[in-house]
Amino acid sequence: MALHFNFPRKIITCVLMASSLLGASLSQAATTIRLGWTTADSAVDPYAITAHYFQEELEAAAPGQFKVRFFPSNQLGNDTEMLQGMQFGTLDAGVITGTQLGTLDSSFQVNDLPFLFKDSQQAHRVLDGELGAELFARLEKQGIVGLGFAEAGFRHTINNKRAVEQPADLTGIKLRVQPSDLYIASFRALGANPIPMAWSDAFTAVQQGTVDGLEIPLAVIYANKYAGAVKYLSLTNHTYNALPLLISKQIMSRLPADQQEVVRSAARKAIERQRETVAKNEEALIEKIKAEGMAINDVTDPQAFRDAVKPVYDQYRDRIGSDVLDRALKLVSE
Repeated sequence: MALHFNFPRKIITCVLMASSLLGASLSQAATTIRLGWTTADSAVDPYAITAHYFQEELEAAAPGQFKVRFFPSNQLGNDTEMLQGMQFGTLDAGVITGTQLGTLDSSFQVNDLPFLFKDSQQAHRVLDGELGAELFARLEKQGIVGLGFAEAGFRHTINNKRAVEQPADLTGIKLRVQPSDLYIASFRALGANPIPMAWSDAFTAVQQGTVDGLEIPLAVIYANKYAGAVKYLSLTNHTYNALPLLISKQIMSRLPADQQEVVRSAARKAIERQRETVAKNEEALIEKIKAEGMAINDVTDPQAFRDAVKPVYDQYRDRIGSDVLDRALKLVSE
């Protein structure tokens, strides 16, 4: 026997309205993007600047559609662990030290060749062009989407032994380098004793004397308080420090096409702003670092450093790929 229920019309109307409102609420729920990086959440830290500008540009382009949650200072792991998280879809996005991408595709090591770029403008032109797009296409096969290359400026040398003015001054200095065989080879060619080490361990290693110093960008020196722990800053300008802004391919693929474009556009605008801010900050940072007691010097003969690392280019040609290396060398010679 069929059962019949006679609900009052008002109840039925209220139920339908509630269901409609719930559906609208769910459809309009903000997409949460958990964004991690390894350094401090500081107003002058280039990683943090990238993250905050990305959040701002997303909100400006699509108000209320995205909620960006920040996880600085290794809260979601080191660079390697965050890359793995993005590959597995357990981490949404990250501002990652460019060197670490070489662990996923060795062609990215072209960016770490010592003294490749003469200035930031040249690096922007190369990385924003076809070569940068090709590198990101290779990365996407690894499950990560490259949204663009922010920057931390050029890397310099800091240590507690002596000022570095020529390659011979690096002889025997224990220098923390990024966990990259190319960085190790480069500083060995310059006479140093390079020690690969995770960023999270670097400050303690300097304090305890496990290493004499690091190679590091100006903004990261200041934001992470190295001026109080290290005596000498030598402006070697040895490597341009690209900071890729990345998002998990799994996360990106879940977004509708219009939101994917919003993410890409917001990233481009954020990176453009970040580069301008980093450039403006650099001169002021040198004075601030000097005021905190660090002795600062230029190198006397940059060409001597370039000559010393020439064998590294030949050593890494096959690993990077002759086609990628030759295209990069052609671009920087134009």
